[in-house]
Amino acid sequence: MELDEPLSDKEFDELDDFLLSDRCGEESMTMDTLHGYLTALVIGPEQILLGEWLPHVWGPSLKDAPKFKSDKEFERTVGLIARYMNEIAVTLEVAPKEYEPLFCEFEHEGKPLLDGEAWTWGFWEGINLRPQAWEPIWTSNLSTVVRPIYLLGAEELEEEEMRLREDPIQRHKLTVEVEAAIPEIYRYWLPNRKSAVKTIQRETPKVGRNDLCGCGSGKKFKKCCGAGLAEE
Repeated sequence: MELDEPLSDKEFDELDDFLLSDRCGEESMTMDTLHGYLTALVIGPEQILLGEWLPHVWGPSLKDAPKFKSDKEFERTVGLIARYMNEIAVTLEVAPKEYEPLFCEFEHEGKPLLDGEAWTWGFWEGINLRPQAWEPIWTSNLSTVVRPIYLLGAEELEEEEMRLREDPIQRHKLTVEVEAAIPEIYRYWLPNRKSAVKTIQRETPKVGRNDLCGCGSGKKFKKCCGAGLAEE
């Protein structure tokens, strides 16, 4: 299957079922959280390699990684996630007006409302992979545009900030504002987006090609996220 081919409904359900299954821990991302997370990776200030961001899909610890039944199952699951991410990237590049965050929808007092908390939490997780690189946007001319992402996604808010998102109506309005913000954030970082290769800094010991891969697959690095890298 080509990387640029969007997920079919069946494949979407397949990935959704896997993330919700007992194979994944309680802190594993769901499809809406994953969509927000991948969006942040796509539009953020720096490209981040799969070997770094994939483990966070399963949870905050490497111990949260699923026990895949086989290499084939691992490759299938990661392949679906990669295509899910690429679908976001292609949509924003080719037809940004058609981009739609995967928000939850529910009924409140007879009216349909959107709830972007799970999606925005995922986006915030993506920001937290490069918090310093994201800093300029919070004081830029987009500061008010990105504030709803902070209000819905950040784990710790001041009491006065919590009052801005207390009820479903407030969260619905913030969610709508988040959707409008994504194309603007994309355009903001696009001219100066840094390559992952140029921004790698070794603060931890280098992973050997025969060491287990940090993504949690149980495979050697050279046969997983290190596949295709030149021998050093």
